[in-house]
Amino acid sequence: MASRKPVDDDYIDVDDTYDANQDDDVGNGGYAWEEEYKRSWDILQEDSEGRLSSVVSQLQQQRKRRRLLKDTAIIQRGIIRHLFLVIDLSEAMNEKDLRPSRVELTLTYAQQFVIEYFDQNPISQLGIIITRDGIAEKLTELSGNPTDHIKALKTKKNTETSGEPSLQNSLQLARASMLGVPSHGSKEVLMVFGSLTTCDPSDIHETLDLLKKEMVRVNIVGLAAEVQICRLLCQATKGTYGVVLNEAHYKDLLFEVVPPPAVLPSKNTSNLVTMGFPRRLIEDQPSFCVCHSKLTLGGYICPRCKSKVCELPSDCDICGLTLVSSPHLARSYHHLFPVDNFDEIKNNSGRETHCFSCLTEFDKTEVAGKFSCPKCEQEFCAECDIFVHEVLHNCPGCWSVGQKKKTKD
Repeated sequence: MASRKPVDDDYIDVDDTYDANQDDDVGNGGYAWEEEYKRSWDILQEDSEGRLSSVVSQLQQQRKRRRLLKDTAIIQRGIIRHLFLVIDLSEAMNEKDLRPSRVELTLTYAQQFVIEYFDQNPISQLGIIITRDGIAEKLTELSGNPTDHIKALKTKKNTETSGEPSLQNSLQLARASMLGVPSHGSKEVLMVFGSLTTCDPSDIHETLDLLKKEMVRVNIVGLAAEVQICRLLCQATKGTYGVVLNEAHYKDLLFEVVPPPAVLPSKNTSNLVTMGFPRRLIEDQPSFCVCHSKLTLGGYICPRCKSKVCELPSDCDICGLTLVSSPHLARSYHHLFPVDNFDEIKNNSGRETHCFSCLTEFDKTEVAGKFSCPKCEQEFCAECDIFVHEVLHNCPGCWSVGQKKKTKD
């Protein structure tokens, strides 16, 4: 240990600091900064045929499963959602810290988000807003047709970057567009914010008070660094805020908004929601639809006003009735009663030799890759675990046990 020297308050003893770090490194077996750095290529090992594809797919499954792990408690959720996706198209989005660039990666993930959002929330609606040059522009209105949103995101004119973003104008436009949302529908804003500055016309705290009063939940994904006003907006409106670390973390933060959030406490609650189940219309001659005012062949007939709409789910433009199909409604209910997370079986200690769902034989050499349902105790492979929680939303083992009980009764 170096001899301690008298120092002033503005200096530190460099020798003592160095020796303290050395003692810590010896105890941990390495430097502290090496503990934070993960050599991901060291875990890649070739299979029996000398290929890496199986190892890479296994790593992708593990990352996807971590994203699917969530709280499975049964809570009240709003399955009829109204969400505006706000995309920052300022000059800051041209940075290439995210490959190939912030704006290109954002547009790619936005298209995937639209597809996943409507797959998991078929009776919900979504709209897209962009902000650049200090203003906010609405690309698409709130609707349940993902094709229109993806088409708007693919238009080059809509995705050119310039100027600075406006946080306040974007939130004001989204809030004003959701004034007509009924009380049983949730109001949400998901913003992708890549700039560290915002060009606002007035006090943004006034907008924050309006958002809180009208119960609009704001979620922000930051691409540069944490901004205090973004943190304040999300905390005040019960939303989420995160800053991306890399491309994979970016997608994880974005897709965390896909499942419906818990319902905020409100005085105006609706126990019954009026919905219409239209019948499919097959035509020999085209007729006008009320949603696009275009000649189309076929569609759906509103049971209340007999108007024709093109797609489901949607709201009738004539009488305002919510039009859905029974499969859409059934798919929305899985968020209210989620499947429990499967327990991972480690050290290859499971009692089964084949997956209960796909009947694939388990690899005896793999340490991980087997999962067990905590209720029926059936064992599944990693692919079936992801499929059950992401697509099927029902455990095959639990369903088979239930069917056997019904047969015996």
